[in-house]
Amino acid sequence: MQDASHSGPTNPADSVTNPPLRRELRSWTRDLAIALGLAIVVMIFLYQPVKVEGTSMYPLLSDQERIFINKFVYRFEPIERGDVIVFWYPLDRSKSFIKRVVGLPGETIEIRTGHVYINNHELADQYVPSGYLDGSNSGPHKIPADSYWVMGDHRDSSNDSRVFGPVARQYIYGKAVFAYWPVDHFGSLSPTSTVNAASK
Repeated sequence: MQDASHSGPTNPADSVTNPPLRRELRSWTRDLAIALGLAIVVMIFLYQPVKVEGTSMYPLLSDQERIFINKFVYRFEPIERGDVIVFWYPLDRSKSFIKRVVGLPGETIEIRTGHVYINNHELADQYVPSGYLDGSNSGPHKIPADSYWVMGDHRDSSNDSRVFGPVARQYIYGKAVFAYWPVDHFGSLSPTSTVNAASK
């Protein structure tokens, strides 16, 4: 004799509640997959992971630190003083460097005993600790149109515009926006405070 417990629906409520639940789960899964796909597209096309090599941007960035750069931000906004940028090294375009923008196009820059003067006015380098100045002298230099004067925050350990001159706009391809490794440096990289971006 057939077991009576299998002769009909086990629970009439299941036939009502399960299909909507399954549809909702499928909807959540689909939406999650779409969101992840969009996030991957954004990461690939807008942001790029970069490894910092060297100590010229210390204490903001440390050797071997990992950051994200925004590759498209300068298509929509101007490069500003204080921005930390990644660019092709003018003397060897197979290398990338990361530095801070100090001088803008058309300005006259001069370094006097390690202090930066823009158009004969001293620049308040709030992101450069006093112990990181090197006491050097350079200039005055007139920055060409569409070029930028860049320097490392660790001034006595930086190969920058004092050595290779202003950086043309065409060589700048990203802005440092976020640090993600090591975890104790996790966070946004504000102007005031895989490709290898050498900072040496």
